[in-house]
Amino acid sequence: MKPTNSPKTYRVKSFGCQMNVYDGERMAEMLGERGIVPAPEGEDADLVVLNTCHIREKAAEKVYSDIGRLTKGKTQDKAPMIAVAGCVAQAEGEEIMARAPAVSMVVGPQAYHRLPEMLDRAVQGERATDTDMPAIAKFAALPERKRTNPASFLTVQEGCDKFCTYCVVPYTRGAEISRPYGDLVTEARKLVDAGAKEITLLGQNVSAWSGEDDKGHAVGLAGLIRDLAKVDGLARIRYTTSHPADMDDDLIAAHGEIDKLMPFLHLPVQAGSDRVLKAMNRSHTAESYLRLLERFRAARQDLALSGDFIVGFPGETDAEFEETLKLVDAVGYAQAFSFKYSPRPGTPAASMEGQVAKEVMDERLQRLQAALNRDQWAFNRATEGRTCEVLVERKGKHPGQWLGKTPWLQSAWFEGDVGIGDLVQVELVEAGPNSLAGRLRERVAA
Repeated sequence: MKPTNSPKTYRVKSFGCQMNVYDGERMAEMLGERGIVPAPEGEDADLVVLNTCHIREKAAEKVYSDIGRLTKGKTQDKAPMIAVAGCVAQAEGEEIMARAPAVSMVVGPQAYHRLPEMLDRAVQGERATDTDMPAIAKFAALPERKRTNPASFLTVQEGCDKFCTYCVVPYTRGAEISRPYGDLVTEARKLVDAGAKEITLLGQNVSAWSGEDDKGHAVGLAGLIRDLAKVDGLARIRYTTSHPADMDDDLIAAHGEIDKLMPFLHLPVQAGSDRVLKAMNRSHTAESYLRLLERFRAARQDLALSGDFIVGFPGETDAEFEETLKLVDAVGYAQAFSFKYSPRPGTPAASMEGQVAKEVMDERLQRLQAALNRDQWAFNRATEGRTCEVLVERKGKHPGQWLGKTPWLQSAWFEGDVGIGDLVQVELVEAGPNSLAGRLRERVAA
């Protein structure tokens, strides 16, 4: 079931992390350079790119389910051309080709810059797999940014050297590598020229970024942020995701010194038990993590905190889970992400003794999420009555309604005569568990 006519429309479906969102946008840009346009909403696309994530449970099986849905009931001349990209593509490779004859291309996250030439081969009926992992070669091959969203992503670092025992990233994305300083400053300026007001710097371990500035001086992430803050037209900077081991003094200080660096920090902890953290190969303890957060809060008192949690890691006892709840109570997260542990093939944790029963994990996750939701709502309520800057990102559900993000990454909606990309002053008048209602005050001077 392999179409051999050149596709005219495409759809990129990205799963998982923000880096996948960035990769999906870049693949879409490459397809656009070929004259292929996005499929209209509600219409089938000639080419579908499944940009996959390997973090979630049964990720590979979900990919095969998506492939089945795309091809079910379709004849050969009506079936879309399918490309599988991302981390599942990297991990499964030729297995996808063997199991899913409808797939024309399998391309890993470090090789997607070769998608156009793979497409040329696929049009001729040739199936192709590329899971090479060249050192950031793809970025030089990607097209120039011509248009973007008001809040845009910029990948600055890829891969991870931490080898947490539950994680596949070192195997699917490779070792830590930083993109060159000059390339990042150039791309940031082009993003701003294309309409970006806010840029989120992305990396599997973004705080490990390092490079040399245009004067040949060694700089870390804080130095990059300081220089990006000088870009005219860029109003906001964020970064994610970080590892506690790489948060240095300069980055902490930057939160108190750079107005454009938003008062929001996403810093995964994963668990509150030191024994579990050690089994995860996390280099911090609960205490060192809490002390680190204190230093960030001292630098920026209105800092909103976010984190990641895994419940039911092999061997986790009820008492150790309670330590996670105690840590949550101590921090008071504004946002957080929480998941049940699921074994990833090839990772050390997958073969550990003491795998926790599903029903136990379900109960723990419910309790954890109840605590996290409680604290998120409390944080939102604490911002009621504040007037703050909101970046307008899209229209709301109702006429005249708009949605945007506060400096603390809260979703806020309001009514008024504004447009996408505007920075406006909004009074936060009513907090919900996931968003806030606001009242428009005035635009912010450009």
